[in-house]
Order: sequence, then C-alpha cells, then structure tokens
Amino acid sequence: MPDSVPRARDRPWRSRLISEAGWAAIVAGTLAQLIKVASTSWRESRFAWPRFFDTGGMPSSHTAVVTALTTAIGCLAGVRSTLFSISLIFSLYFIAEAGGLRQDVGRHARALNALLDELRESSSINHQRLKELVGHTWTEVGGGLLLGIAVGLLFALLD
Repeated sequence: MPDSVPRARDRPWRSRLISEAGWAAIVAGTLAQLIKVASTSWRESRFAWPRFFDTGGMPSSHTAVVTALTTAIGCLAGVRSTLFSISLIFSLYFIAEAGGLRQDVGRHARALNALLDELRESSSINHQRLKELVGHTWTEVGGGLLLGIAVGLLFALLD
C-alpha cells in the first residue's frame, strides 16, 4: 500500500460498521451531553452526571447529532448526493421538532403541573409531576447547530 494512503490503524475512529459521518454524529451527541453535565455541575457546584441522560438544555444534542451527520455527509458524499438530500430533509424536520413542538410540550407540562399543584392542595390527588424540560429554545438549537457543524467538518477533514 502506498505511503500516502492512510491505513485504518492510523485512524482509530475507522470502523467497518460505522462511517466517518456516523462517528461525527456520535461524537457530537456525546460532546453536547458532556457540555450539559459540565455546565450544570459548575452552576450547581456538584457533579451532575445524571444530566448526561437528560433532555433539553444547552446545546441541543438532537441538533448537534443531525447537523454533524448532515455536514459530514455533505463534505464526504457531496451536497448534490441523494444521501445528503435525505439527511438534510430529516435534519431540518428534526431540528424544527426539537425547537418548536417539543418546546410547546414543555410549556404544556408547566401549565399542567401548576394545575396539579393546586389540586394537590385542595384534595387528595397525588399524581407525579410531568417533565417540563422537554424541548429546546432556539438559542440551544443554535448551540447544537454550531457544535454539529464543527464536529462534522472536523471528521470530514480527517478523512
């Protein structure tokens, strides 16, 4: 094999099962969650490891994952490829859901929890509170978008 062609052992992220674009998505999602752990730990002065498995917050890991995947595919397969088109359409839909519909679900959960709190005070109703941090603000989506683009470009450049 010529010296100019990198071998798989020279690139530890190479895999027969997962492409560079797939690794970019995995790394972007993991980084987004680790950023949430670090920022929550800093803010609350305690190690907040459970935040790694939680939804919502800055940056949006949903957005980071799909953006890294789409960016890497665009760089590696080309922006005129069918694969990029499919990834882009699904990513745009996914991002809209993360910042729009899921944010509305969180607002509804806050309103329902307020009603449940009032009912608990006046009767013996004891329902579990709904999770309020479900979706993302558009700022959190923007943070995930920037992280995803950066990671996607990094993996494309490393190819």
